[in-house]
Amino acid sequence: MKKLFFLSFLLLIFGLAKAQVKETPVSSSTEEELENITANNDDMETEDDSYLQEMVQFQRNPINLNYADADDLNELKVLSPMQVQNLISYRTILGKFLSIYEIQAIPGWDINTIRKIRPYITVSEEANLFSSFKDRLKGGNRSLLVRAGQTLEKAKGYLVDPSVSNSYYPGSPQKLFVRFKYSYKNLLQYGVVGEKDPGEQFFKGGQKQGFDFYSAHFFLRNSGIIKSLALGDYTVNLGQGLTQWMNLAYKKGPDILSVKRESPVLRPYSSSGEINFHRGAGITIGKNKWEATIFGSYKKVDANFNAADTSQSMDEFVSSLQTSGYHRTPSELANKGSQTQMAFGGNFSYQLNRLHLGINAIQYHFKYPLIKENYPYNLYALSGKSFGNYSLDYSYTYKNMHFFGEAATSQKKYGALVSGLLISVAKNVDMSFLYRNISKGYQSLYSNAFTEGTYPTNERGFFSGISVRPNDAWRIDAYADMYKFPWLKFRIDAPSTGSDYLLQATYKPNKQLEMYMRYKSETKSINDNPNDITLNPIVPKPKKDWRTQFTFKVSPVVTLRSRAEVVWYDKKGDDASQGFLFYTDVFYVPPMAKFSGNIRLQYFQTDDYNSRLYAYESDVLYNFSIPVFYGTGYKYYINLNYDAGKKLSFWGKFAQTIYPNQQSISSGLDLINKNHKTEVRLQMIYKF
Repeated sequence: MKKLFFLSFLLLIFGLAKAQVKETPVSSSTEEELENITANNDDMETEDDSYLQEMVQFQRNPINLNYADADDLNELKVLSPMQVQNLISYRTILGKFLSIYEIQAIPGWDINTIRKIRPYITVSEEANLFSSFKDRLKGGNRSLLVRAGQTLEKAKGYLVDPSVSNSYYPGSPQKLFVRFKYSYKNLLQYGVVGEKDPGEQFFKGGQKQGFDFYSAHFFLRNSGIIKSLALGDYTVNLGQGLTQWMNLAYKKGPDILSVKRESPVLRPYSSSGEINFHRGAGITIGKNKWEATIFGSYKKVDANFNAADTSQSMDEFVSSLQTSGYHRTPSELANKGSQTQMAFGGNFSYQLNRLHLGINAIQYHFKYPLIKENYPYNLYALSGKSFGNYSLDYSYTYKNMHFFGEAATSQKKYGALVSGLLISVAKNVDMSFLYRNISKGYQSLYSNAFTEGTYPTNERGFFSGISVRPNDAWRIDAYADMYKFPWLKFRIDAPSTGSDYLLQATYKPNKQLEMYMRYKSETKSINDNPNDITLNPIVPKPKKDWRTQFTFKVSPVVTLRSRAEVVWYDKKGDDASQGFLFYTDVFYVPPMAKFSGNIRLQYFQTDDYNSRLYAYESDVLYNFSIPVFYGTGYKYYINLNYDAGKKLSFWGKFAQTIYPNQQSISSGLDLINKNHKTEVRLQMIYKF
């Protein structure tokens, strides 16, 4: 199999020398946001590529600004609520746009906003005429995506003798992903997905059905009174994420206006992640100023059974729900689908001019009760066979101010509040404020509000941000966030506080050059008990980060990008450590050609894991990675893309990380007894 990967890779390099690539639609600010999400989620990368799918879809079928409503514009995740309202007001007063260049006259739309949104919008006199269901089924685009990836070095899990231990990886080391998708503009979509992780078997053993994970969906939009109809797998996003939010959502970053969550309630699901989705049916109906959504779901989920309490049988309760999606070893296979989850809920919203009000509810029922381990920080953890969340969300735009928020409660009567304000102080100055107060007993599943913690619970905080654009070339973004955790947390055995500050200056004088400098400082408390005394002292640990990045378009064909970053952890304390990272990218994208690609050369050096660094890596279309770097090493990768025609495209990635001072990489069954790790990924998309 290794030879096959190398031969395929060499074919991409040497045999297809005049190809074309379509770059993944990710801006530098989006890359930063994704890095922040990974850092805040305990190094867990998201597998939700729905955002990338949507942006490619909008490139192919741009939004017509003459007929788009607020929901259409919010899906782009480019415009702030005030910019959306300004566009609608401009169109109401002055009529339809006569030319795309007229968008420069919309109040609050600066040159950088226009550059970001331009690939996804159009201006036309033709309305989006009603399409019959039959036309939608026949007039769309079909595509088949096949992706395969592998780490070439064998990990310990593949080398263990099954006769000696039953803890090993019985499957092949390849990661496989297949997706068939049909789409008609933004009105109809259906498809199926199959995915196999490295180490999982394929059509044998514990996976006789082939892929470890299957997914199917059917999604209809804007058909009379039906605004959305979801069958199969879909996601639900409610309010500001206190009760439910299953798709990608940003947290703290340089885009200080992204603190507000914006999304339709129902969305189709066709990604490889095995956790954050519902399986069943949902429908949104609406007329004039109101909309109502109901949904139901039933699926099996992975869970750990708890055998610690010998007074109860092993199958009576579970200690946790598993989120890794791995089903390789016998213990992982035993956990697969061992818990059944039923969920149902709904939303009712009313829009009166610039006022929005929504009521949200969701209820869960499990086959086995969830009982966490008996640790103090688990005192208020999610428990039982059934639980639910209920909320009221709101937003209101008044002149240059936009108020928004969500007030929620759990079934056990614990409350949560997120409330924010966005202000356009001047033509070139924006500000944002967000207050959250989430009780220590408030718990929810599949939620993602704007909080410091991964989940909205046990937190009080206040965020304030400002964005200043002195002229078209400069932009200065800054924020301050102060927060408190009233109850204990994992590795924090007392109530604690923290703070986070960022200052970033971006310089973009023209289309050829963009550079930014960023300073970030955060302080978090953690258990610190080197003398092993009875009570764990809580000690604040500061972390400071400086980053400089520039992008320069050398020619219409070649673009250079470089980043240098330094991090200091607990600089004057007992755990002082420092990290450094530097990389250079070269992008080769010839206009109207079939071949393109990019390469990266990177060096990193950190004293330990505390001074770790993150860096977004470009990849094959619809895929990305954000690895964590610590220790000392080098990394390089090359991405290539070849468009064999309008119907067939190929992608390939070759990446290697080298640790010159180490004899092994990782640990446990993932241990590699070498100082380097090599990854290969191939992808094909066929359109028909």
